[in-house]
Amino acid sequence: MSRRNEPTARPSPCTVTVCRGCCCGTDKVPGVDHRAQLATLKAELGPVARIRAVNCLDACEQANVIVVQPSSAGRAAGGHPVWLGLVNDPDATDDIAAWVRAGGPGLAAPPEILDLYRFAPSRRVRRSLED
Repeated sequence: MSRRNEPTARPSPCTVTVCRGCCCGTDKVPGVDHRAQLATLKAELGPVARIRAVNCLDACEQANVIVVQPSSAGRAAGGHPVWLGLVNDPDATDDIAAWVRAGGPGLAAPPEILDLYRFAPSRRVRRSLED
């Protein structure tokens, strides 16, 4: 009897989704170095997380929006995606990076300051990110 080699599932890291489109990442949110924000996240988290920029998360009233999705280990520990809005300050970007480096949703408690940025998008918007 032959054994079929089944691929082993590799653990997935946190995914940090950065909205860049109609409002986020544009001059509609003035006084923010949008390129530096994305570059900081890529530089700080590149080795430990997947960073992706998307066109629009349809939460424009919260621009700039960043969603932190748990790693596979974080999801197994009960972590859920965390939506953060009005992330227009370099210190907030640094706080997000530190939290993800510590493990992110399900594995590390976010800095309390991030509670000020947390919001709940509509179910339709949440589903579009999870698809």
